[in-house]
Amino acid sequence: MKSPHPDAPSTADAPMRLAGGAAPLSVAPSLGVALAQARMPRRNSLVDRRILTICALALAIGVLAALVARALVALIGLFTNLAYFGRWSYAFVSPADHHLGAWAVLVPVAGGLVVGLMARWGSPAIRGHGIPEAMEQILRNDSKIPPRMTFLKPLSSAIAIGTGGPFGAEGPIIATGGALGSFLGQVLHVTASERKVLLAAGAAAGMAAVFASPVSATILAVELLLFELRPRSLIPVALATVSATAIRYATVGFGAVFPMPEVATPDGTAIAVYVGLGAVVGLLSVAVTRLVYGIEDAFERLPVHWMWWPAIGGLAVGIVGYFAPATLGVGYSNIESIIAGHLAFDALLFLCVMKFVSWSIALGSGTSGGTLAPLFTIGGAFGAVVGQSLATHAPALGIDPRIAALVGMAAIFAGASRALLTSIVFAFETTRQFAGLLPLLGGCTAAYLLSALTMRTTIMTEKIARRGTRVPDEYAADFLDQVTVGEVCTRDVRSLADAATVGEIRAWFASDDPRNQHQGYPVVDADGRVRGVITRRQIQTARQAESTRLGELLHQEPIVVQERHSLREAADHMVTHSVGRLIVVADAAPHAMVGIITRGDLLAAHARRLRESREAETHIRLRAG
Repeated sequence: MKSPHPDAPSTADAPMRLAGGAAPLSVAPSLGVALAQARMPRRNSLVDRRILTICALALAIGVLAALVARALVALIGLFTNLAYFGRWSYAFVSPADHHLGAWAVLVPVAGGLVVGLMARWGSPAIRGHGIPEAMEQILRNDSKIPPRMTFLKPLSSAIAIGTGGPFGAEGPIIATGGALGSFLGQVLHVTASERKVLLAAGAAAGMAAVFASPVSATILAVELLLFELRPRSLIPVALATVSATAIRYATVGFGAVFPMPEVATPDGTAIAVYVGLGAVVGLLSVAVTRLVYGIEDAFERLPVHWMWWPAIGGLAVGIVGYFAPATLGVGYSNIESIIAGHLAFDALLFLCVMKFVSWSIALGSGTSGGTLAPLFTIGGAFGAVVGQSLATHAPALGIDPRIAALVGMAAIFAGASRALLTSIVFAFETTRQFAGLLPLLGGCTAAYLLSALTMRTTIMTEKIARRGTRVPDEYAADFLDQVTVGEVCTRDVRSLADAATVGEIRAWFASDDPRNQHQGYPVVDADGRVRGVITRRQIQTARQAESTRLGELLHQEPIVVQERHSLREAADHMVTHSVGRLIVVADAAPHAMVGIITRGDLLAAHARRLRESREAETHIRLRAG
């Protein structure tokens, strides 16, 4: 309970009378003051009936995103067949089997040139891998993605990937699904918060449609797009991923996206090694992120327009692809081969290095593509290399190279994006290997830890952070929502009589009375009923005659809050009505004034949180010393 203000009079003080016989200053009684009319804040609720409409829209978006995903995969197949095999077919094939010889080097160059032209004359927003751009629109533009992105992004990505770009289809599909949800939110009458939910629902549905991973897609939306964990946002997103996955099951089947043979449950020693592997991969993810943005900075220094950069990046893709054809295209088959243990040590090492070179240069050039599949390939190949080495030279550790590959695949994404839970659940959903859950949890957490210790931003946030966008990097319960008004409000309240004149109160303000230092006072009538709150500024700047009574300066009913309301509700109430203080009424008697709460009280409430934080920092310093 907050103690009275140090200069507040006690309830035993007699009312002070000024000239004219009025009693402008009094101590309001703790109970019994009638508040005939009052504006009360709305109680925050988990959900309301409005969520039913948003859920219906999210379900529809999930279906549409799944259909768009199938269309984009078919479009990638079409461009791949046209560019590398000279045939008209929508079959999803790997460009690695082409027979173009050295001419294949020019195919990614042509694709990069087309993407550059589309970015220059269509929309520069098609550049990049999709998720950072969606994050930026959420944080800075009320989740409004230009409608043209719903067709420019998938088309440009299909061209880039179909002509050999070393990207996954999931990034463009996530971006397209998000654009679809944003477009629907702009066409319909929804709030900015609801539009954010629809954008996240579309993005998550796109990921679920590609990988049949509804749970990890939902978590991805929470960790990278929603920046909150509330029922009103989580429920629609989850329903969107369910509907998208149902469409995938109906059109593709129920099998695991990356099937791998059954593996034995690892023992304690092996799990410890997998955790260590995750830590190493975490450092690798930091290096990968910095190298990617270092390459992007190098492109920025080129003396040519950015429109030509994708073509230059395409040249690197073509040269690498000539020597390592497996690096071309989405490479989902590479991931499957890695975690199934089908590749030898030399092949894994070669694929890991060459895929990184091709992908990092292409991504740094600003072309249109994704990051998930390339990261999974690089991390999975690295993990398999380590796993095979340990299995050969230290068999007593009980390391399975396939589990090591799975840990490497998930840990590099956990470290690069810091989407920890997404990485763990995704690896499980796409392989359905229960034996890998504990190694995944340990390895991904270690990668997350090392990444957080050594890198401030992530591969998803570095670009938009450079443009001045502050991205939330941790989620905590709102402190103001945990404290009630009754805990911090001032109980001994000074009030002014509505019959007092402006001149009398101004004279009192000019006196040496220590009780006239507040910025706002409740105004009561002769019967003790609160009529409103008046501020010191209102009285001092009033243009009415000095004989004007205070009651004539009040133009709105009291703005009140109950003791049981949270400080968050009180703060929102202040902002809504543009006031700096609220009358506090009793919970059991809503018309009885018990105190007042000000903006200063809200700020002072943070003292406990800051004190706890300082205590933790002091404890850490003492232990370090």
